[in-house]
Amino acid sequence: MHKELITERVGNYIVTALTNITHSGKVAAAVSIRRGEYDRIFSFIRQFDTPDMASKYALAEGRCMVLENQLN
Repeated sequence: MHKELITERVGNYIVTALTNITHSGKVAAAVSIRRGEYDRIFSFIRQFDTPDMASKYALAEGRCMVLENQLN
């Protein structure tokens, strides 16, 4: 995983972007959505050229999941 974690508070949730360099050299994105002591991690199929692009995508998707109440 990419060492610089980007975190954002959305309501009662903590949304953290996670990135990983794949074998092909692309960057995979995932997002951790935490409330209390439990978190859910969602991985995305889309891959990116840079960790920054992957982090921005993961944060945006995580924010949408929380705001649109898609975690139930």
